[in-house]
Amino acid sequence: MDYVWSPWRYKYISEVHDDKQTECIFCEALARNDDAAALIVYRGKKNFVILNRYPYTSGHVMIVPYAHVAQLALCDAETLAEMMQLAQRVEKAFVANYKPDGMNIGMNLGKAAGAGVAGHLHLHALPRWFGDTNFMTVTGETRVHPEDLHTTLERMRKALNASSAA
Repeated sequence: MDYVWSPWRYKYISEVHDDKQTECIFCEALARNDDAAALIVYRGKKNFVILNRYPYTSGHVMIVPYAHVAQLALCDAETLAEMMQLAQRVEKAFVANYKPDGMNIGMNLGKAAGAGVAGHLHLHALPRWFGDTNFMTVTGETRVHPEDLHTTLERMRKALNASSAA
């Protein structure tokens, strides 16, 4: 049997799914004041776009309100409107930069629904391609990405900043 080692995933396995985790990864990212290190792609008025540190596919981002809220009902209309406008811009950036066959855009609200960060709502957006679920995912529970996070950060930043100027 062949093995593919991905030791960087240990942090995800040991910390992200730890029920004792009390800090909010989104609030921590904002507090860093270093967008590149925090993987923040874009800052809007009410929301920001951040890369998923453990992406499902290359390009996987999340659109997150600045306000630490867990429910859509706790967001004001301006926040929700900007979230959808950013989702449109992300969609255009995916089409222009990744040329996907489709996209997943959605939320998991609450731990029972699969939210990894249940206390701070966020909208996932990720490009999808036919065949992106391959044997590595199915049999090895491992994903292989053709692009590192820094490259994704720069590509998405350029695309989202260009679309704000248009």
